[in-house]
Amino acid sequence: MKNVAIVLCSWAACATLTAELWANEPAARDRWTLNASGGITWAIDGRIPHSDHIEMSGEQISAVLRYGVNAEGAFTLERSFVWPMLRTIPNDTHASLMRRFRWTLPEDMLMVNGRKVESEKVKSISQNGVMTVVSELSCSANGRVELTRHLFPSPAKAVFCEKYVLRNVGQTPLSIEAPESRSVIRTEKSKGVDGEYVIEAFSEGKAGCTLHAGDSLVLHAGFQAYRSAEQRASVDTEQELKERRSLISSLRASLVLETPDSTINTMFSFAKIRAAESIYKTKGGYMHGPGGEAYYAAIWANDQAEYINPFFPFLGYEKGVQSALNAFRHFARFMNDEYKLIPSSIVAEGTDSWNGAGDRGDASMVAYGAARYALARGDVREAEELWPLISWCLEYCRRNLNDDGVVASDSDELEGRFPAGKANLCTSSLYYDALLSAAYLGENLQKPRSQVSAYTRQAQALRAAIERHFGGEVEGFNTYRYYQGNDVLRSWICIPLTVGINDRKDETIRALFSPRLWTKNGLLTQAGSETFWDRTTLYALRGIYACGETEKATSYLKYYSRQRLLGEHVPYAIEAWPEGNQRHLSAESGLYARIITEGLFGVRPVGLHAFTVTPRLPKEWNEMVLRNICAFGKAPFDLRVARHPKGVRLEVCRNGKPVIVHTGKEGKTFTINNLH
Repeated sequence: MKNVAIVLCSWAACATLTAELWANEPAARDRWTLNASGGITWAIDGRIPHSDHIEMSGEQISAVLRYGVNAEGAFTLERSFVWPMLRTIPNDTHASLMRRFRWTLPEDMLMVNGRKVESEKVKSISQNGVMTVVSELSCSANGRVELTRHLFPSPAKAVFCEKYVLRNVGQTPLSIEAPESRSVIRTEKSKGVDGEYVIEAFSEGKAGCTLHAGDSLVLHAGFQAYRSAEQRASVDTEQELKERRSLISSLRASLVLETPDSTINTMFSFAKIRAAESIYKTKGGYMHGPGGEAYYAAIWANDQAEYINPFFPFLGYEKGVQSALNAFRHFARFMNDEYKLIPSSIVAEGTDSWNGAGDRGDASMVAYGAARYALARGDVREAEELWPLISWCLEYCRRNLNDDGVVASDSDELEGRFPAGKANLCTSSLYYDALLSAAYLGENLQKPRSQVSAYTRQAQALRAAIERHFGGEVEGFNTYRYYQGNDVLRSWICIPLTVGINDRKDETIRALFSPRLWTKNGLLTQAGSETFWDRTTLYALRGIYACGETEKATSYLKYYSRQRLLGEHVPYAIEAWPEGNQRHLSAESGLYARIITEGLFGVRPVGLHAFTVTPRLPKEWNEMVLRNICAFGKAPFDLRVARHPKGVRLEVCRNGKPVIVHTGKEGKTFTINNLH
């Protein structure tokens, strides 16, 4: 036994060392760098060919751009478009009109001095809510033309817009001809819910002209789709670009993170874009959708109710708030007196639902998200509207407690991809947090004392049941079994840390960052597999901050942020691999943002106008600020945390001036009541 103990100890030390090395290793020659405009730029060097993909969305369209630079230095682009409100048959979860295009303007259509462009060399690609590609085109007779592409979705129309700027960077005047083009596809009438759809690819022409040295010429192009009975949209590309940039600017100006780490600041800024842009104006109201060429005009109990909706009150983005409230209203339609399960998702613009994986713990997800949303939103009328849904979901969970006192369910949010047993750790942890939030909310809404007290008692009993049922040794770590009989480490052992259950935090953190789970791409879903889903890494980082392991959390957050923002696949948190090929699903960006609000700053709603703050200021930082917080029903405010002789100083500021000031030891929880 002594030898075994020595081996285990050595293995554990090796595991810790490996994890720390991965967390702190410098990214070997980041492909992307931060730029002065708040975005990122890839200055093309010898590391080609290279390709990547990014999703960009507006109210009526989403686009996945598969782009890159080939071995010859030319730009490559395949556009995949999704029109969520142009529904196809059968009208199910995936019934959005989709098409892919490889149409290219400069190479195929542009004429310089009467001849086709000979070649292209990309100089840089930038991302900042708009993809900007700068290239140099090779022309005859010593001509040099710089081409700048701006690629982006319309914020409100079913149109993808493209702006091309040609600039003569040589000394010789050039003759330019750009033919007008319009390609039309008409879909099969029997395959559309609304019959035939029309898809257009268009490029405006320019009559032959002379481009003198230093002069520029602007061309516009794009793609749109519409019902055949409708008129094509009138597109002013310059106005659409102005509106897209205005949206990006407004998102950047709300909930601004300022820390000494510019990469984390910028990753947070990008997370707000992806989290907020993926909202579709459906017949069922605004619906936030995950995306990924699969999930549109629909909502899920995990992605929307649990992941993203609690974040929108902090961001203060009105369409985000509308989509969150609308999502809960849709789920509320399915409450019933028999307490039969609610659907996992509501699809097809709200006209249908799906629960093909059975009960995934959806009621706990909805109760968790709705209660946290209502508290953070700080709106009494909304809270009163959501109370029946919250209390119904809590009662559903109570009725599904098993003999050990934890919540039984058929599966979990991974829908059978990995085993979850008959009761899983996620569902009960979310139910626990929802009970706590409901107690806070019920007290604010002056609900019956018996009901509020019952929620508090049920939470205490559930916490003890979670320890009894799930607590145990797995692969040598005294952590949690994800389900009864589970003997392989699972990344979701992190979730108790996010809801304030820290009884096994040391061994849980050690397990999470052991080589059995931690990889260069974050946490494996299950030890020994190749599969990773960012959502568990994002939950884990939030939980590790929440339980006070600030230095470890910051080290891994820096590593993760650098990988996702400046590495090989940028600039957002991703869904999974190998499934989906690391799609930029939107709610994952919301989870990244919550690492900052709930982890780093430790904000926990405890009333409609009250919250606690447990700041986690890393030792290498003297100060961190979160500006323009829109939560709790009041005017925007800032949270400033700074080093202080007593530990930390917390300032709650309005208009740049402190209105509440607290000081205390590091790790202290401060309560903010009735912020004015």
